[in-house]
Amino acid sequence: MKIVSIAISKKKGTRKVQADQASLIQDHGLEGDAHAGPWHRQVSFLASESIEKAKKNGLDVTFGDFAENIATSGINWQMVPVGTKVHLGDSAIAKITQIGKECNNKCAIYYLAGDCIMPRESIFGMVLKGGKIHCGDMIRIIRDL
Repeated sequence: MKIVSIAISKKKGTRKVQADQASLIQDHGLEGDAHAGPWHRQVSFLASESIEKAKKNGLDVTFGDFAENIATSGINWQMVPVGTKVHLGDSAIAKITQIGKECNNKCAIYYLAGDCIMPRESIFGMVLKGGKIHCGDMIRIIRDL
């Protein structure tokens, strides 16, 4: 399980720009991202396998196009329950707070990509412990004893 893409945007509802590394800030989210702040959806996760499936279904998309912050490989996010803690890279820890989301309006991503998989296949979290993350960093599910 690893991070394959990190993406940030200055405005909500838009595609995000890929970065090789970023800082997760405790109780805030990804530094410089429009979705960061004092709420329960500070950072978004999406499986790279979901993005690949969208491509196979004919969508012209890449990392960041669904406004996900962190794309991963090897994790089926729909099977990770709310409350699970996730260790990212060397030191950052996030807690999963929401599976999927409700989209009241079709945003720019929907119109640019032709579909938005975030309501169905994304997961959201809060940053419990900050730290630098990089593409290629390992991800671990933390099992509370």
